Amino acid sequence: IGTEAGADLGALRTREMERACDVLNMRMYWHCESPDDAITDFGFSKSGEETLDRWGHDHTLARFVEIVRTERPDILCPTFLDVPGQHGHHRAMTKAAHEVMQAAAHPAFASNLPPWQIKKLYLPAWSGAGQAYDDDEPPPNATTTIDGTGTDPATGWGWERIGQQSRAYHRTQGMGRWMPPGQGRNWPLHLAETHLSGQDTNLSAGLPSTLSDLAMIPGAAPIADHLRAAGDAVNRAVTAFPDRKVTADAALEALRAVRRAMDRCPDEVQDDILHRLVAKEVQLGHVLRLSLGVEARAGSADVFLSPNQNTVLTVEVDPGDADAIEVRHDLPEGMTATDDRIIVGTDASLGDPYRSVYDPAAPPAPALEMKIGADGQGIAVRLPYEADPIVLPGRQAKLGPESALINTAKAGRRIALSVSDPVPEDGVVGLEGPDGWAISIHGDGFRIDAPATLSDGLYTLPVTIDGTPAQSVRRIEYPHIAPTARTRPAELRVRAVNAVLPDVRVGYIGAGRDRVGHWLGALGANVTELTDEDIASDGVLAAYDTLVIGIFAMRFRPGLAQAARRLHRWCEAGGTLLTLYHRPWDNWDPDTIPPRRLEIGQPSLRWRVTDENAEVRHLSDHPILNSPNRISPEDWSGWVKERGLYFAKSWDEAYVPLLEMADPGEAPHHGALLAADIGRGRHVHTSLILHHQMENLVPGAFRLMANLIARRE
Repeated sequence: IGTEAGADLGALRTREMERACDVLNMRMYWHCESPDDAITDFGFSKSGEETLDRWGHDHTLARFVEIVRTERPDILCPTFLDVPGQHGHHRAMTKAAHEVMQAAAHPAFASNLPPWQIKKLYLPAWSGAGQAYDDDEPPPNATTTIDGTGTDPATGWGWERIGQQSRAYHRTQGMGRWMPPGQGRNWPLHLAETHLSGQDTNLSAGLPSTLSDLAMIPGAAPIADHLRAAGDAVNRAVTAFPDRKVTADAALEALRAVRRAMDRCPDEVQDDILHRLVAKEVQLGHVLRLSLGVEARAGSADVFLSPNQNTVLTVEVDPGDADAIEVRHDLPEGMTATDDRIIVGTDASLGDPYRSVYDPAAPPAPALEMKIGADGQGIAVRLPYEADPIVLPGRQAKLGPESALINTAKAGRRIALSVSDPVPEDGVVGLEGPDGWAISIHGDGFRIDAPATLSDGLYTLPVTIDGTPAQSVRRIEYPHIAPTARTRPAELRVRAVNAVLPDVRVGYIGAGRDRVGHWLGALGANVTELTDEDIASDGVLAAYDTLVIGIFAMRFRPGLAQAARRLHRWCEAGGTLLTLYHRPWDNWDPDTIPPRRLEIGQPSLRWRVTDENAEVRHLSDHPILNSPNRISPEDWSGWVKERGLYFAKSWDEAYVPLLEMADPGEAPHHGALLAADIGRGRHVHTSLILHHQMENLVPGAFRLMANLIARRE
């Protein structure tokens, strides 16, 4: 949906998860607690062992125990199976789920929280295979099935529709689809471990599922009457909906009974009961807010604020049928509120794009804290701001570009760096460079001249404001999420690489999913980004020696797939056609899109090499691997994330496989880089994630790309 990648995409998806939780009123905990936590989405993994090695097994289990002991769930149910063919991150979580059953309950496990025994561990009794995954083993047998075909009595929506309403907020993953009325499905589960006696006839078998059920717990007799009274009142409140008056009266009665039970709860059952009553008290508070007609909202006129700034604060409160209401602002540290303004102090905490816990019923600051008075009861309710003010750094600047390339095989050594939107506006902006680099102020930025004898390597040039390191901010705003921002050091990263370029004119056909055209130009290639009109003209195409088709372009570039025959003719006449990685569903017909038959493999797990350090063996002494740059083992070092994915599965005999690589313990792949002589030209198809390597300034990717765009000799 945008250009976010890496940590920026992580911040965006964090907000998407929070909005999905809003729909389901679901608390969420992240195992990762901070941006520098080892538990991170480091890329695709095929095994749980590899993932836990990267995350740290003990670190992951300790965090899982902390979450379980905080939340005290009765049931644990991972979403995926731990079977070969599944994503290693999913497998790692299922492995950890088995371990946490014992670890969280063991008194010797180090923690500041008391032990908690999860009562049941269920696994999904369905296959997780699909476009990405391919389970080696069948799912376990179903021991119980959740009926998902019904409807929610309050809204009339089907459960599947509510699920899709939540999934629709995962827009960066293309999730969420329209569900017609009456459609639903059942969910089969496999009971993998239980600490209860008796037959597991349904999900809640053997467990208290109502307030009245808590009265049956051994030792709860002193509060049994209060628990049953609370349960009966809750049932009346539910039955009375949508009669607000009757619902409110019943909810107030339930709240009184719950609080009596909390006050009188015997010590020996507090671990089993008290946390459930605390949760019910919060739920009843929101029921009463709604049934009493209490309305409150708050929001700031400006979302993004810097220290010493202020903005208009709007607050609206309607007490409805409540006897009394008090409202106060809970603001992040360093932020204060007057009647109509929010003021950001110099010591205000920066906005957090990676909150480790999120609870819609207890939203984080900034929030409204309300105390509602009704029939002698004080009810505390917390509501989020409709527009969260996000504090940005006091010294920030926007750089253009943030990453640059110097090809030492060419004469140019100059980089132009623009610095815009400095905060504070009157601050003195500076740039620090390595010894021997000439830096001068030029326009709204700097002119940078690297030395003529520049050594290959990665250089970092930090930006300062008033002598203090500045920060670069990525503001992330989309209609389906609350805005967020990610902050990082404001610095220019420069990669110096020696890559000899062929003398060719390159036409780049992208779809906004990569910046390969930009990086070819930075490398020094003669490159032009082609329009739809250019692609439709044989005369325009004839002016180019090489055409590069960016990732997914066959799907997202209108008319490109229909122009395949024109591209074939151009290639046969002597052009070099380079296609970067595509998925099978990106309008890639193996018989019509490439000049000769070339089938892309799926599911992706079977046709990728995720180990970025996997050994790469050259299968041929092909010109692509030797001219104009001789590709050596050094060019395959320093890669990030993975080697590639959606490798070719089968191909016409005209294609020559150039590389062999494999993940540990797997058979080698030969479909990462293929070349075919087509008439007087050449077609090259690669599933290596070269676009990602170039964004991360991996030198070997630039040298290989220089070879890929060369003419067939």
